[in-house]
Amino acid sequence: MAGSAATPTSLVELTISCRNLRDTDVFSKSDPICIIFHQPFGSKNWVEFKRTECIDNTLNPNFATKIPITYHFEEQQHLWFKLYDIDSGSYKLEDHDFLGEFECTLAQLVSARKIDKPLLENGISGRNGTIIIVAEELSSCKEELVVQFVGRKLENTSWFCSLHPFLEFYKSNEDNSYTLVYRTDKVRSTCDPVWREFSVPLRTFCSGDEDRNIKVICKSFKTNGSHKTIGEFYTTVNKLKTGPGSSNSYWVIHEERKRKKGNSYKNSGELMVNKAQIRQVYSFIDYLKGGMELNAFIGIDFTASNGNPQSPESLHYMNPGRPNQYVKAITAVGEIIEDYDTDKYFPVLGFGARLPPDHTKVSHEFFVNGDESNPFCYKVAGVVDAYYTCLNRVQLYGPTNFAPIINHVARFAAAHRSGDKYFILLIITDGIITDMPQTKEAIVDAAVLPLSIIIVGVGDAEFDSMEELDGDVVRVSSNGRYAARDIVQFVPFRDFIKGTTDNIARFKLAREVLAEVPDQIMSYMKTNNIIPKPPTVNETDMPQNINL
Repeated sequence: MAGSAATPTSLVELTISCRNLRDTDVFSKSDPICIIFHQPFGSKNWVEFKRTECIDNTLNPNFATKIPITYHFEEQQHLWFKLYDIDSGSYKLEDHDFLGEFECTLAQLVSARKIDKPLLENGISGRNGTIIIVAEELSSCKEELVVQFVGRKLENTSWFCSLHPFLEFYKSNEDNSYTLVYRTDKVRSTCDPVWREFSVPLRTFCSGDEDRNIKVICKSFKTNGSHKTIGEFYTTVNKLKTGPGSSNSYWVIHEERKRKKGNSYKNSGELMVNKAQIRQVYSFIDYLKGGMELNAFIGIDFTASNGNPQSPESLHYMNPGRPNQYVKAITAVGEIIEDYDTDKYFPVLGFGARLPPDHTKVSHEFFVNGDESNPFCYKVAGVVDAYYTCLNRVQLYGPTNFAPIINHVARFAAAHRSGDKYFILLIITDGIITDMPQTKEAIVDAAVLPLSIIIVGVGDAEFDSMEELDGDVVRVSSNGRYAARDIVQFVPFRDFIKGTTDNIARFKLAREVLAEVPDQIMSYMKTNNIIPKPPTVNETDMPQNINL
């Protein structure tokens, strides 16, 4: 439109590799992971942005995890890449060996397209190896490739070890180099593997060019990281999407063995496409337009560890003119969710208190407004009013049990598996979970349901158990079962209130705790093959502040 200006942005994808990393393990090689930090607009603080996968036993990792980031021409977007050797399941980076770091701006990466720089430690370049970052602008293609491969008679040249085959897919670049775009899981102890179906965005897999060359390397997994190449072949997306058949049957060729054995070498096995298709990729907005409803439940910790509500030192201090941390957290997150909640009514649950009239029985699942027949609070203001009223009715006690309210909300989510509704449980708490085994079991059960759990920690307690539930590093498990999805997001409120105003703290908290919800919704829809319904309202009727 004349007289207006478009914001110069584009979506950029970063691919990260490292060479000659420092070996911090005694009996094996390092197990590196790359953590990417950024500085949000207007802030000088570093915030974790994304993590790659951890690769076992290698000093020369090629990370398959891509880092998508929106490039703003008018902003100086600082990025900080930190490498660690993962030694345990701990979420704390200080529990792992630091391998080196590199800092730059996104503009530098976009301008150079590829950089190869030494990793630093305390600002000094030593024997930490190098980091290689490739930046590529992504097309607006909204399709993905779904594919499954099977192998037959893969060659095992070892007399003493079984084959554990996996596949790596590389796309060709304009300079004739190749970039890793996907790595399958290994299939244990077989020469006839059947790999799990996987999906990759077309813009990642081939930059939207379906005739771009794809190199596929078949390797056998070794625990020491020296994976053995079985062979390779070349294909294209255009060829793959034709599906099973003779045109998608490939001889796996080991070039070095072919040169050495000459005409006596035939191949090192065969790989075949078992399934392949191109399917539309839908967005969070598509599901909202199709009528998906977000329903939010709020859980509030009424345990005695919060302190006497009459005391200014209490996290439950009752002074409406001076909102406590519970009220700030409810308001910050609730106001965003309220825009998407169809009827604006929130069921609010409390736990860890003795209830009237006799205050002898501790409840871990009670309605904060005290009305079992109508437990809903209208809008965030109604939630805050019910919260203050409840503080005057109940006796703070304990312990801190999460499982009852998680199971409570899960029962509602279980009735809406079709994707017409998605549930968000916001839990605000000050303390250490006392029913961790039951909570883990509840989360694993809930991970297959249309449900996300947001935990906001208030106060200055240690929140190690909360971080354990977050699942960003190690997937939550219970009785040998792992959560099907990562559905928990935990943030300590104290990280957002230091040295800033209440309004900025609320904005930052809401953005942080809600950041993962759209991806969690999409993972549920995708896993269950649920496509959005046609739009039910005009675009102009949708909420305009889509900050999730």
